[in-house]
Amino acid sequence: MVKKELNCKPASHCRRRNEDGFTLVEMLVVITIIALIMSLVGPRVLNFLTESKVKAARIQIQSFASALDLYFLDTGQYPSTSQGLTALLQPPGRAGGWGGPYLKGNIVPTDPWGRTYAYRSPGQHGSYDIVSFGADGQEGGSGAAADISSDKR
Repeated sequence: MVKKELNCKPASHCRRRNEDGFTLVEMLVVITIIALIMSLVGPRVLNFLTESKVKAARIQIQSFASALDLYFLDTGQYPSTSQGLTALLQPPGRAGGWGGPYLKGNIVPTDPWGRTYAYRSPGQHGSYDIVSFGADGQEGGSGAAADISSDKR
């Protein structure tokens, strides 16, 4: 058996036929398998992301509630609706005994969707209400768009 020598310069240009790479069909099969896996896993990952934003909003509302209770202990009243949550950072005009700031940092945090929390005092369900309007930013809604408020802990 005579071995045929290939005239290749440089040697990297000489390849056997079975080393040419992947065929188009093989690539399409791999892409299809990846797409099927993502269609099964994707919605679950997005659901966990939505749930984590709701949990984060509840935790922030609880943090506001604790800060508001400290404010009440120091001043004898909750901030009015017009003073809002910024009263936890800067003393309002007539708040005797203010011992704040009651929140860490120099800003009132926004909800996980980047919107400000609604604050009402007196509230419909107690001394105050703190509400995040959820993913849609509108009052009411269901699922991810449902309101998250201080009365639903």
